[in-house]
Amino acid sequence: MSITGILLAAVIVGATGCVIGFFLCFSAEKFKVEVDPKEEAVLGVLPGNNCGGCGYAGCSGLAAAIAKGEAPVNQCPVGGAPVAAQISEIMGVAAEEGVRKVAFVMCNGTCENAKQMYDYTGVEDCKAMAFVPGGGPKACSYGCMGFGSCVKACPFDAIHIIDGVALVDKEACKACGKCVATCPNHLIELIPYDFGHAVRCHNNDKGKDVMQVCKVGCIGCHKCEKVCESDAIHVDGFFAHIDQEKCTSCGKCAEACPRKIIL
Repeated sequence: MSITGILLAAVIVGATGCVIGFFLCFSAEKFKVEVDPKEEAVLGVLPGNNCGGCGYAGCSGLAAAIAKGEAPVNQCPVGGAPVAAQISEIMGVAAEEGVRKVAFVMCNGTCENAKQMYDYTGVEDCKAMAFVPGGGPKACSYGCMGFGSCVKACPFDAIHIIDGVALVDKEACKACGKCVATCPNHLIELIPYDFGHAVRCHNNDKGKDVMQVCKVGCIGCHKCEKVCESDAIHVDGFFAHIDQEKCTSCGKCAEACPRKIIL
């Protein structure tokens, strides 16, 4: 190829690049979306976990909602009070004091406490137990299956399977709610970090049926309900549940419980 041909090709390629660059710059300016400076500032202080615990798809969604006044400045459960304080300064509003929460597993069906119907070998996933005979090897169909779907869902390594049942590390938990949404038996709830007492059972069968499948399951005897002076604990169906807003941590319910299932 001659020098003239090479130079011509270079000119054509260069000219084409310039035209494309000009077009891209023009398009970017023409169709750019204006972003609220406050939204960018809020996004900059959010932790960036994109866990969805705030109720939005990710940190960018929450930042946009806060900037528009559609979400409170303390909506991020991961950032907590420190992040809420920074966002309040950006937005020029006072940060409401939030209550730190933590995930709590309503089950104590350990290998020793829960009856096993058979030995299981296969896919270790709680949701997969819907396709397994009896809903899994544990006799209690309401309890923790112990196959760790919640463990896999937690982005903070705050929940682990210990002795066949899920336990939460309160210090590591950010109350994002991923485990709550993942548990097929709906055994996990978010309660205040400094909760007084909570019931580690969610079995809704009658007492005699519970005793056949678990050594410590709630039998709905109402003894805890009768001794509670703050009306904080009630037997709903056949298992007890504590209203954390009413609980005064007196401990009378735990003392009265014959199954010792109140933590």
